[in-house]
Amino acid sequence: GVQTCALPISMNEPFFPGHFPAKPVMPGVLILEALAQSCALLAILSLGPDQAGKLTFLMGIDGARFRRQVVPGDRLELQVEVTKQKGPVWKEKGTALVDGQVCAEAEVMAMLVDPKDA
Repeated sequence: GVQTCALPISMNEPFFPGHFPAKPVMPGVLILEALAQSCALLAILSLGPDQAGKLTFLMGIDGARFRRQVVPGDRLELQVEVTKQKGPVWKEKGTALVDGQVCAEAEVMAMLVDPKDA
């Protein structure tokens, strides 16, 4: 099923002064990073507590689209869902929303490995 977490976006974020000085906007690459980390967390949690400590290696991001800007004061909601899992490879769909409106979406592919095998 779909798992959700939310992040308050504050003007105090270190990227806002340079992106952009007159109109602060959260960089799209950081929204994708938040989605990718949320997908990695879902994969680890799905495996159960005996798999804690696995490393997640990003393999690809497909179909990334940006629909709306994220600005200070927004509450960024991240929704992730496993779409396919085969062995150590996980494919998940991530959607970022603000006030119920999609601001970004992407498919994330990652591989989970034991640290000793990395």
